[in-house]
Amino acid sequence: MAYDERPADRVRQELSENRGITEKKMFGGIAFMVRGNMCCGIIEERLMVRVGPEAYEKSLRLAHAAAMDYTGKPMRGFVYVSPEGTRTARQLRAWLQRGLDFAETLPAR
Repeated sequence: MAYDERPADRVRQELSENRGITEKKMFGGIAFMVRGNMCCGIIEERLMVRVGPEAYEKSLRLAHAAAMDYTGKPMRGFVYVSPEGTRTARQLRAWLQRGLDFAETLPAR
């Protein structure tokens, strides 16, 4: 499974002012890491966001969000966001902020 560079480039641009963001190939896509913890990524053309277990159910109720089921079983704390949900910079920023907020609660790896 490959990932689309266009949404990956949009994520890179939005995260460019955040210090300490690194990239790592994961899940057949690209993941963006904060202090060694995944916060978001691109799988195929979809944004994947690590929202954490406490925000998971609430996130699933948002438009264009779905459970991340990469393994065939939903991964609690991770959601997919369809391209329609990240069409505007504002939409993308809101989702990225959710991932950043959760990743920053985790200890550095």
